[in-house]
Amino acid sequence: MTAASETRSVAERPGGDLVVDVDRINKHFGSKHVVKDLSLQVRRGEIFGFLGPNGSGKTTSIRMMCGLLTPDSGHGTCMGFDIIKQSYQIKRRVGYMTQKFSYWDDLSIRENLDFVARIYGMKQRKEAVDQSLEKLGLSSRAKQLAGSLSGGWKQRLALAASMLHQPELLLLDEPTAGVDPAARRDFWEELHRLAAEGISVLVSTHYMDEAERCHKLAYLAYGKLLVQGTAVEVAAGQGLTTWAIYNGRDSDDNKLVGLSRQLHGQPGVDQLVVFGTSLHVCGKDAAVLEQTLRRITAGQGLRMEPIDTSLEDVFIYMMNRSADNFGDQP
Repeated sequence: MTAASETRSVAERPGGDLVVDVDRINKHFGSKHVVKDLSLQVRRGEIFGFLGPNGSGKTTSIRMMCGLLTPDSGHGTCMGFDIIKQSYQIKRRVGYMTQKFSYWDDLSIRENLDFVARIYGMKQRKEAVDQSLEKLGLSSRAKQLAGSLSGGWKQRLALAASMLHQPELLLLDEPTAGVDPAARRDFWEELHRLAAEGISVLVSTHYMDEAERCHKLAYLAYGKLLVQGTAVEVAAGQGLTTWAIYNGRDSDDNKLVGLSRQLHGQPGVDQLVVFGTSLHVCGKDAAVLEQTLRRITAGQGLRMEPIDTSLEDVFIYMMNRSADNFGDQP
């Protein structure tokens, strides 16, 4: 491949607007089949969220799609490059932010960024570092040691480092784990700004509020892609009806717990989850579910109402119906 062809813009490469396009990729670790026939497309400027229980293959899938890990079978492209044959070209255009803070505690913010710039062999390092500090709001703390930073500031440093070489695609592995809500909000505002500039983002998360801020979602359970689409499409696609039941004037949580036991296994009841002072009851058959709820709750002084099925309700429902690929196998 010539230097000219390596530096083609995303729009000029095969696939055009598609930054990631993979078809039936698989990965085994020993006897465990951790990713099974995954097919997925991600477009330029799209924030694509990956959700699922621990061990579901989220990180492995993201790494394979971006040439960081070789699939056992299947094929695909990332930024127009073959994920198997041209992984080197892909790696040069990807920014990767790990869940665990992986920079140097005894170096300042500026020194950390300068070191990363040296690793990439960047020309005009000082200008690039200055721009990164300014862009991520780190200039006032440039001399502060990384080890003394709070979780939110460490997160910001890690994002700055992953963006230093101006990647076209950003990979984030549970980037806000252990970070306070205000810092999480600021972080997602920055992600949407990057997406507006045409940078694509692949992010794994366990937070439902973050999932709802993604343009598209994929839910993986133990290696299999169960559903993908927008948050609205994913929620609607399960066909669940949900009711919320409240204690009314009685604030005794034990009453909801007791009601949950009463409703378990009743006709039309497919899922029961206590959310604070309410009990969410979900089911596929709306008519049967309502009949059951009115029969069981009659005379108990409870208030109930139909509500929109939340993304969290949907993912709990799907997770409870997924088989663990690391469990006992025949």
